Amino acid sequence: MSKGQGISINVIIIAAIALLVLVILAVLLLRSGSNVASGTACSGVGGQCAPSCSDLSQGTTIYTPHPTAACPNEGEQCCIVLGK
Repeated sequence: MSKGQGISINVIIIAAIALLVLVILAVLLLRSGSNVASGTACSGVGGQCAPSCSDLSQGTTIYTPHPTAACPNEGEQCCIVLGK
């Protein structure tokens, strides 16, 4: 009787399970990645889009431009509350 020189069934099963886990993780990451864009938009950081932040400032509520958050309309800037 000679021993087989191939891959054992245990190694094949473990590789299949590992591959399945990687596929599931990839699907979960790709699905949650679509929420990143909405989280970094102006409303995601608690701001409001306006042509100018001074348009929103009234009384003691002062708005300042957010350096990185984007607005959907061109020509608008994301304004966040600086002080109340």
